[in-house]
Amino acid sequence: TIHCKGADIHCGLTGMPYQQTIRKLEGGAVMAECGPMRLVISSYVGQVPQQEMNIAAARASFGYLERVARLRKSLKQRHARLPDDLEDPLALEMVRSVLAVGDEDLTPMAAVAGTIGDAVADFLSDRGMTRVMVDNGGDVAVRLQGENAVKIGIRTDVERRSFDHVIALDPRRFSWGVATSGLGGRSLTRGIASAATVVASTAS
Repeated sequence: TIHCKGADIHCGLTGMPYQQTIRKLEGGAVMAECGPMRLVISSYVGQVPQQEMNIAAARASFGYLERVARLRKSLKQRHARLPDDLEDPLALEMVRSVLAVGDEDLTPMAAVAGTIGDAVADFLSDRGMTRVMVDNGGDVAVRLQGENAVKIGIRTDVERRSFDHVIALDPRRFSWGVATSGLGGRSLTRGIASAATVVASTAS
């Protein structure tokens, strides 16, 4: 476990101070935790896991969360269009994603987990990682280059450890997003499905 220097972050998403923690996992992955955010980050060059890069990306994730937290007042409001006073790229992506869904009840916070996952995945891809997977509580951002492919396991019951389904993603698309939500877990749901999974070009 790595406790980052300056580890206490005042997480504006909840107004509470949280500690930043990075844990090394088997196979080179890391888990980054700060308040409501829990990321599992994996990256490779070819078949070689890149744990040090994953640690760097975990540190970057805390900055992404803080950026979103600073803009929470605007991001908790409904938007009919892109606001003129919002300049942060992460915040703008959150608004774009919710506008694309077309549900007027949603605020940009509906896209927060996927957007942060995408930012971390792009951080790693921009630094030469050829296969990247970032899981932010069931919102998974994937980046693939070359001949790399991945399989994403889907759970229809959050209480079970085993996967009910597997989705195979191939490199015909550089960027993928897979998000699953349903009964249980930490996300708001207005449905009755045990789980619903969406595959898109981004996790946001």
